[in-house]
Amino acid sequence: MIDVKLIQDSAGEYTGFEMTGHAEYAEYGQDIVCAAVSALVINAINSIEEYTDDTFENSVDPESGSVRFYMTGTSIGASAALLLKSLVLGLRGIQDEYGEKHIKLRLEKQEG
Repeated sequence: MIDVKLIQDSAGEYTGFEMTGHAEYAEYGQDIVCAAVSALVINAINSIEEYTDDTFENSVDPESGSVRFYMTGTSIGASAALLLKSLVLGLRGIQDEYGEKHIKLRLEKQEG
């Protein structure tokens, strides 16, 4: 199962996420759930890097399927905020379609 922890600030804005695991929907190379999640996550990170001035830290370990992404600026611009909301929308759609057996989203609110 892909486990995604979505991180929100006290205002409800997404500030990052941590993702681990594999969907185990199908065999390696045939897993459409893993492919869809990977495409959404990679596109969101690349889009924030390419189209915004916001700063972030990220790390990726393809072998374990883990991705960590955190916004590092004191405030998040409107474009980056929208891209993160779009990512969450897509991930929720995949969870709704394929179930928590393959992808589970968890929300963590951070104070401060």
